[in-house]
Amino acid sequence: EVQLMESGGGLVQPGGSLRLSCSASGFTFNIYDMAWFRQAPGKEREGIAQISPGSDLQLYADSVKGRFTISRDNANNTVSLQMNLVKPEDTAMYTCAAAYGPTVPLSTTSYTYWGQGAQVTVAS
Repeated sequence: EVQLMESGGGLVQPGGSLRLSCSASGFTFNIYDMAWFRQAPGKEREGIAQISPGSDLQLYADSVKGRFTISRDNANNTVSLQMNLVKPEDTAMYTCAAAYGPTVPLSTTSYTYWGQGAQVTVAS
């Protein structure tokens, strides 16, 4: 059974930092692209960061570029998202996802497996 389980969400003040983690099981993690998506209330799901199986390629949405960093640990089947200099507009449900084979960068249609999500709220 495929499982993706996010952790690390919560409340953070503007300008602060938060680290999300996603633990994967049930598939061959080290051959899958991994990504983080987010969805704010009333808005469409947005792809924000993507990493290749060997970590040689990372892609970011303009909205988070320079502030967020995606990384992965293939030995432990985890992918993480380091969020720095967070803003109120970063408030959303954050979900990790996995894709095998060629992907359309940061596109929901490319991803097969999805986690349940972790809520991140940026507020003072």
